[in-house]
Amino acid sequence: MQLAGPWVMGPPADHDGAIAVLREAVAQGVTHIDTSDAYGPRVANELIREALHPYPESVLIATKVGANRDAEGGWPTARTPEELRQQFRDNLESLGAERLDLVNMRMGDANGPQPGSIAEAMETLAGLQQEELIGQLGVSNVTAEQVAEARAVTPIVCVQNMYNLANRWDDHLIDSLAADNIAYVPFFPLGGFSPLQADALTAVATRLETTQMAVALAWLLQRSENILLIPGTSKVAHLRENITGASLSLTEQDLAELDNINS
Repeated sequence: MQLAGPWVMGPPADHDGAIAVLREAVAQGVTHIDTSDAYGPRVANELIREALHPYPESVLIATKVGANRDAEGGWPTARTPEELRQQFRDNLESLGAERLDLVNMRMGDANGPQPGSIAEAMETLAGLQQEELIGQLGVSNVTAEQVAEARAVTPIVCVQNMYNLANRWDDHLIDSLAADNIAYVPFFPLGGFSPLQADALTAVATRLETTQMAVALAWLLQRSENILLIPGTSKVAHLRENITGASLSLTEQDLAELDNINS
């Protein structure tokens, strides 16, 4: 999402820098890239194609459907069977792929998950999967009830929701998914922090001589083995800082201090 222009619209200010981020990510061992044809629109996917195609077998590209873009930069929902099939085709074309590794069905809106049935949408995507055009299916921006409804239609491999140290309403869902070997993919790992919460995170990061982001990402990785991370960035230096979170080991004291951020 960070590779497109402002408000995720249009091309990046630094095209070569965006290409460098993608190539450096794979060189550093990143194997999970999250995107959507709606980012730009098309911009993020076309950058991925330019930087990485033909795609290494080790790299899984996850995309999502369920929303389009309008001229004002909004995200109108697009969830009818034909709209979903068109978004599938758009993703396929802009990525230059013969099939999509993983497609997440995005529900809710910019305010978060919203009630509503996900069954028809999942049936549409499951049909594409049965045609061997999609590898795996997931869901995004969903309630626990929608997760259960989706799983009643077809197997899913991941749930992508907002979750971080300060916003932990999915704690129970994460644990239940872990028991079933389903990945949980948190987005906005530093989103929604109050100033006091940010200060507490800074204190831990300062003591460990690292960045807030590295600590937040390390906490997520230690929170549960089924958590996969997708922090966005448009700079190689920032990418490398984020990756340090994977090798940062937090002590029991660190974890206790960080857990208090949510209290």
